[in-house]
Amino acid sequence: MLKTKVYNSEGKESGEIKLDPKVFDVEINPVVVQQVVETYLANKRQVLAHTKVMSDVRGGGKKPWRQKGTGRARHGSSRSPIWKGGGVTFGPRKNRNFTKKINKKVKIKALLMVLTDKFQNDKLKVIDNLKLENRKTKDLLKIIKNIKLEDKKVLIGLEKKDINIQDSAKNLKDIKAMSSDSFNVYTLLKHENLLLTKAAVEKINKHFI
Repeated sequence: MLKTKVYNSEGKESGEIKLDPKVFDVEINPVVVQQVVETYLANKRQVLAHTKVMSDVRGGGKKPWRQKGTGRARHGSSRSPIWKGGGVTFGPRKNRNFTKKINKKVKIKALLMVLTDKFQNDKLKVIDNLKLENRKTKDLLKIIKNIKLEDKKVLIGLEKKDINIQDSAKNLKDIKAMSSDSFNVYTLLKHENLLLTKAAVEKINKHFI
C-alpha cells in the first residue's frame, strides 16, 4: 500500500495517509491520455464562424441586366458568389459538428494515469482539512503558502462543493478548487500541482475504482 504525508493548514506534518495503488500506481500510457484530452477539447469547441450562401444574402432577385444583347456575360443574380457582396461558396457553417465520443472506462483510466503521475513526481500533497470561515482569498493564499505551493499552478481537490474555498480560489490566477468527483484529465494536466484533502482522497478511492 502506498503512503504519503499529510499536512495541516500551517504546513506542518500531521501524519500519513494510505493511497490505493489502483488509483495512484497504475501503468501510464501517454497515447490514452492524449486521446482523452483531444476529445475533451473537441467537445468544448464552439462553432462560431458562419458564412452566408447565395440564398442567405438579401437582394439579387432581379437580373442585373437582360440576358442578351449587352455584350456582357449573362448573370441571373447580383448575389452570385462571383459578385462582390454575394454569397460564399464552401465557407464555414454553424452546422459543423466537432464532437467526439470516447468510452467512459478509457476516460477513467486516463484520469488515474494522471493521478499516478502527480504522485510519482511529487506533485501531490494532502492536507488534513481545508476550511475557510468566509470567502477571503488572503486566507486561502496563506494556507497555500504554508504548504509551500505559492507561485505554482495548483488544483485543489475537495470532498464536496465548498463555496468559500471555490470563490476564494477564483481570485487567484493559478489556483482552482473543485470537488474531486468532478475531476477531468485536462484540468489536472493544466495544473502542475494537486492538493487534496484527506476526505477527497477517500472519495477518489470510492468514486473511480
